[in-house]
Amino acid sequence: MSPRKILAMMTATAALIAGPVLTAHASDATATTDSTSARSAYAGQARDAGLSAPQAARLQQRVDAVLAKDPAARQVSANRMTTAGGALTLAAPGQGEARDLASPDTALACGHGHLCITDGQGNNYDFYRCGYYDFWGIGDGTFHNNQTSGTRARFYNDNGSERWSNVAKSTGTASWTPVYHIRPC
Repeated sequence: MSPRKILAMMTATAALIAGPVLTAHASDATATTDSTSARSAYAGQARDAGLSAPQAARLQQRVDAVLAKDPAARQVSANRMTTAGGALTLAAPGQGEARDLASPDTALACGHGHLCITDGQGNNYDFYRCGYYDFWGIGDGTFHNNQTSGTRARFYNDNGSERWSNVAKSTGTASWTPVYHIRPC
């Protein structure tokens, strides 16, 4: 088993043991109330999307694991987060493809100027800011480099060496497990 898969299993296990990660300070009553209110709204979105209570709890644990890894990440719906580089939409249990549970009837699109990736678990990464970002995708999936023609997206190994690159506009498939960092442009 690859070190990345072992790390993913350890992270998932830690999230199950630790439970939800609270992003608000316990001493700030307003932030706690806002956090509780948001969690309730996200649970409602999951319920409206047909997720059972255990499925919704597992999804929230996955969101919490991402929030713990990325201090810039902010949860904006039951399964969607904004990140330093763009957005991440986790595939909900039972979904064939990732859809934002805040508007589940709308398919995710890769806008002009974006680099979009769907990993082997159905999670959708949408990069629209230049920079160097950690990447947690696993398995075989697809990419759509919908940036300005000629913009080069770079994909890096765990040691920071470039693994491969792709010039926009382009689509294709890739194994995401060995990719640890991405520079969209």
